[in-house]
Parts: sequence; structure tokens; C-alpha cells
Amino acid sequence: MPKPPFRADHVGSLLRPNQLSDARKEWQEGKLSKDDLIDLENKHIIDAIKLQENIGLKAITDGEFRRDYWHLDFISGFEGIKLNEETYGHAFSGGGTVATFTIDGKVGNHSGDMRDHFSFLSANTGETAKFCIPGPGMTHLRSGRSAISMEAYPDLVHYWPDLIRAYSDEIKKLAELGCSYLQIDDVSFAYLCDKKFRGDIIARGDNPDELLIQYARALSDSIANRPKSMTVTTHMCRGNFKSTYMTSGGYEAVAERMFDELKVDGYFMEYDSDRAGGFEPLKYIPNDTKVVLGLITSKTPELENKDDIKRRIDEAANYIDMDQICLSPQCGFSSTHHGNNLTVEQQCRKLELVVEIANEVWGDS
Repeated sequence: MPKPPFRADHVGSLLRPNQLSDARKEWQEGKLSKDDLIDLENKHIIDAIKLQENIGLKAITDGEFRRDYWHLDFISGFEGIKLNEETYGHAFSGGGTVATFTIDGKVGNHSGDMRDHFSFLSANTGETAKFCIPGPGMTHLRSGRSAISMEAYPDLVHYWPDLIRAYSDEIKKLAELGCSYLQIDDVSFAYLCDKKFRGDIIARGDNPDELLIQYARALSDSIANRPKSMTVTTHMCRGNFKSTYMTSGGYEAVAERMFDELKVDGYFMEYDSDRAGGFEPLKYIPNDTKVVLGLITSKTPELENKDDIKRRIDEAANYIDMDQICLSPQCGFSSTHHGNNLTVEQQCRKLELVVEIANEVWGDS
């Protein structure tokens, strides 16, 4: 059986069924019990698993149906980290903003509530169960030093080891449950390609190049003790919220340092628009690593032309061996509970296109 990432892969989140979205709102308002919500989530996740399997995908996720946001739910599960009602100033292209974190105490172990999410997924698919969590750098990217308690961490030199230890422990527990395919989502690497975003980082007193190295090392150290049976990939994008984005800029600004410091088995890279720049930075990817080209957009309903995608794969192969390349959408279809602006049918057609192209380019595997 081939090892992930697969030739035809996907980032993870799927559009939420309306019935589930309504039920989750009722639960938050105290009108529905937690047990009733879980029963409904289970039903819809089983449907999502069957959908992915029928399409021909080999990496199966739970669609992130139990989450409100791709990152907030998981990170706020660590002891010492809580959600902050304030929103981060750098807005999406459509004007939206998202919540931030406050580290108000020493970072400790995770609550472990998402382990049950993985166990349910794994028990209900015969394919590879893929689980997605946000990277450790996401705890610092949006607010930096200002969100971290001076009392708990007067010097950030002590913050990162605590965070890495907590991440490493949670990843170990996921591995013990049988997780063999872990995707760590971290937008920081692509965000640091954006000139304005880098300027904002400098204005708050941070060095964007130093942060790139810090975030990459924190992620790499968090997975350093993973078992050989666990494949770890990193997904990077420029924001995905109700079909809008946050940043732009090619990977040239970060590629060489990023690929040198980030010790993972594969990279999911956004390449669905001109905002991502060219394929030249792929020349820095290590020879033993896969790159999953996000050439199919999850933001708009129009279906890509198959020949155009094949041509772009060929262009990328000028900088990296064709055997290292895989294909996917550039991001999930519902990074937040709101979802992107397309229908479930259009989402499925895009995933089917990924599988069709992969089978024609690399063979039916």
C-alpha cells in the first residue's frame, strides 16, 4: 500500500451539512444536549467518509465536522491557552477577522477531547484515517508577545519548550491510537511571504525571518519523536475564510530557510492563483520529501480545466522530480464552520477531478 501523502489527496475540511450546522448552533444556545449533537455528528461523519471513499480518495478525514474553526478548537484545548474575544487586526480580503489566543498561564497538556474524534474516524474507514491539527506557531503568529502572560513567561525562551512538550505529548497519544497520517496546518509560512504582513510583524517588534525559523523548529521538534509509522505533512496557505484570503506573495521569501528547517514528510502548498507565485521555490525541497500541489481551488465553484492542471504539473516538474509531486485542492472547503461559496455537489466534483487527474498522470494507485 502506498504511503501518504497520496497522489490524489485533500486538505481535510468539507462543507458542513445544514442540519449539522443548525444543530451545533442549538447546542451552543443550550437547546440541544451534547449527546444528541454527537449522535448527529457521527451520522454525518459516516456519510462524509463514504463520500470520500466513493470518490476514490485514500486519505479520509472527518471533514472537521466537530469543529467551529480549523485551529481555534484544538489550540484552546491546551492548559494555559484560552480564546480571546478580540480579533486580529489583519483582515481577510472580504473584511472578516478571526479570534486570537491568550496564554494566561504555563502551557500544559491538552484536554485530549479530539482523540475521540480520531478514534471514531479510524473505526469507520478502511482507508487511511487522516487527522489535521494546527501548528504550534499559530499560538504566536497573530498577537505575538502581547498575548503571552509576562507573569507566566517573562522570557519567551521558556515558552517554546513548554509548548513543544505539550504538542509532542498530544501527538504521541494520537500515534498510540493508531494515527499514521497527521497533517499539521500552519498558515504562518505562507503569510510570511506577504510584504504587508511582514511589515506588520516588524512594526510590532518581531523579525519575520527569525519567526519563520522559530515556527519551523517548533513544529519539527514537536514531531521529532513520532513513530516511523506516522507520516507528517504540513499544509500552508494564505487564508481561507468564506472564500476569501488574507495574504499574497510567492514562496521565494521563505522557501530556502523553510525547507531547510521544516523536518516533515510532505508539504501541501497553495498554488491555485497568481497570488502564490511561480514554482521556482520548489527547487529547494529535499529529495526525499513530497509536495502536494494545491492547484484546484476550494474557493470558487467553477471547475478547472483538466489539461490546464496537467500543464501546471508539468511546469512544476521542471523544478522537482515528478515522482515527488501529488495533487490536491489548495485548502479545505470549510476551514471554518461557515464554509466556502460553493455547493456540496461542486465540492465533490472538484475532489473527483483531483482523483481523475492523478490517475491519468501517475496511474491508478
